Amino acid sequence: MLQNFQIIAFTHANLDVTMIGNLHIEDGQFESRLNAVKSHFSWSEFLFLSTCNRVEMAFVGPAMDTVDKRLELLTYMYPDLDASTRVELAEKSNYFQKDKAVDHLFRVASSIDSMVVGEREIITQVRNAYEKCASHQLTGDFIRLVVKQTIAIAKKVYTETDISKKPVSVVSLAYQRMKELNIPLDARFLVVGAGVTNTTLSRFLKKHGYSKFTVFNRTFSKAESLAAELKGRAFSLTELPQYTEGFDVLIACTGTDHHLVTPELYKTLLMNETDKKLVIDIAIPQDLDPTIIDEHNVHHISVSSLQKISDQNLKERSSEIVKVEQMIDEALNDFQNIHRERNVELAMREVPQTVKQIRSTAMNEVFRNELETLDDNSKELLEKIIGYMEKKYMSVPMKMAKEILLKNQ
Repeated sequence: MLQNFQIIAFTHANLDVTMIGNLHIEDGQFESRLNAVKSHFSWSEFLFLSTCNRVEMAFVGPAMDTVDKRLELLTYMYPDLDASTRVELAEKSNYFQKDKAVDHLFRVASSIDSMVVGEREIITQVRNAYEKCASHQLTGDFIRLVVKQTIAIAKKVYTETDISKKPVSVVSLAYQRMKELNIPLDARFLVVGAGVTNTTLSRFLKKHGYSKFTVFNRTFSKAESLAAELKGRAFSLTELPQYTEGFDVLIACTGTDHHLVTPELYKTLLMNETDKKLVIDIAIPQDLDPTIIDEHNVHHISVSSLQKISDQNLKERSSEIVKVEQMIDEALNDFQNIHRERNVELAMREVPQTVKQIRSTAMNEVFRNELETLDDNSKELLEKIIGYMEKKYMSVPMKMAKEILLKNQ
């Protein structure tokens, strides 16, 4: 199986993420399309992994080691995709086979091949991808074994190295800074903007116990949707100047090309409160007029300040890569041994049935007449002797075959 194991990878390293997005498959088409691909290309096993910045196709089958073969795959799998896009995807795909394919999957799950080194989410994505493919009978014994070892090495990497210790995402860093400032759980959050970043940060805050959210957004339906998730209130962005209930934390991230929160608006939002506020402005360009920071009593968290911390943390994470690569090398060697042992088990799995058939033939045909002459005690003793020998004939050859095979590898 290892000889025919391959991975075709479309990742952020070579392709724009928007182009990779063309390869994602909706749940409604997942089973039928992937099973059709598996059958058409005579693959015995197929694992499909899809994230925001990579699509990986791992399979056991005939070699797909040329760009033309990968173009044939894309043409069959994505017939509605523009031909020039398929060509670019095929040309910029990465191809791995045999041990290198296993090594690649280990590296992916351990995050050293990720857009953000040390982000643990990938291990869950790999596990979920396997479970989904297995539920549709796409995978088999070999990919099960590979994924089991992949998850094991990834867990070991995250446990025994510092590759994921220091946060690098804007959301994680903003939350860490809030913890340092001891922002209480009953703080009032004023969320200006309901885009991806604010939505992610707000969900993160709710998960950690914060509960008082008021959301403003240009498109009211988006504000309403986020507020419902946060169990908060929603308003249109045009109503922000009329908001009179004060705040403890202001989170701003909109797509405007000017300072949305002016000194005048900020003063209105304060409602004459004089305690120190926390302002998280993670928009580019900034939503907050810079003079507000100078003129008011605030803790200010900006995307630029978070980026500096992120860059430093990323450098520290990257220094762990050498350790991770050593661990992956060891894991790959372990997997090779595990795979050989599994091959022996599969090759020998007919032995028990064969031994049982020999026993049945001996007892019911070859020595049937002789057995009928025995008394009950003799028959019982004979059954015990044959049962004992049957077990040994199953276990001893299996053990010897493993030892001989592994010694000769």
